[in-house]
Amino acid sequence: MNIKELFLSFKKEDFYSKINLHIHSNFSDGKMDFDFLVEQAKKLKMKYISITDHNTIKGYKNSKYIDDPILIKGVEFDCFYRMSLLHILGYGINIENEDLNKICAKNEKETKDDFIRLFKSRHPKKVIEIIHNAGGIAVLAHPCCCNVISLKHFAKCLKNYGLDGIETYYPYDRFRGIIKFSSRQLPFEIADKLNLIKTGGSDEHKDLFNHNYY
Repeated sequence: MNIKELFLSFKKEDFYSKINLHIHSNFSDGKMDFDFLVEQAKKLKMKYISITDHNTIKGYKNSKYIDDPILIKGVEFDCFYRMSLLHILGYGINIENEDLNKICAKNEKETKDDFIRLFKSRHPKKVIEIIHNAGGIAVLAHPCCCNVISLKHFAKCLKNYGLDGIETYYPYDRFRGIIKFSSRQLPFEIADKLNLIKTGGSDEHKDLFNHNYY
């Protein structure tokens, strides 16, 4: 089963207890150790997780769990498009891919410092192409945080660049309620209209690994 088929096999209820595809470790701006997050997920008897640090895959390269079946290799790239900051998640990537490594952070500030990350943001077209070349799928993270007039049109433009999915299961009320520009139902409608894969995750950064995030 390839990564796209795997994601299409996930059900809505999976994202409420068994699957969390958006987590950050201390290799970017999270607080927890990468391997500790994996161990917590195992204790919680989760099926799949993805640790998607900002602009870096260093956590995977340093993890003793790199080949553990619970882990879906992932990354979250900072991008800028049409006057809006957006985040593109790459899943199922080959972490040895040369082009992917070239667009990853060159230092710690590019993974943790908000200003530097904005200054170093990438064009989504290039990011999506590289994720595909690395064997992965590209997903728009927390779409309701994109500061755009029409999220539907914005997603359609990204779809034309090859976007595969959109994050629909996301805890806006807990993390990004103050900068939510669209209703949380809209990404579901966009996914159905544009035939995009629906994904989800808690965007966990803090000390507590909490998979009950909706």
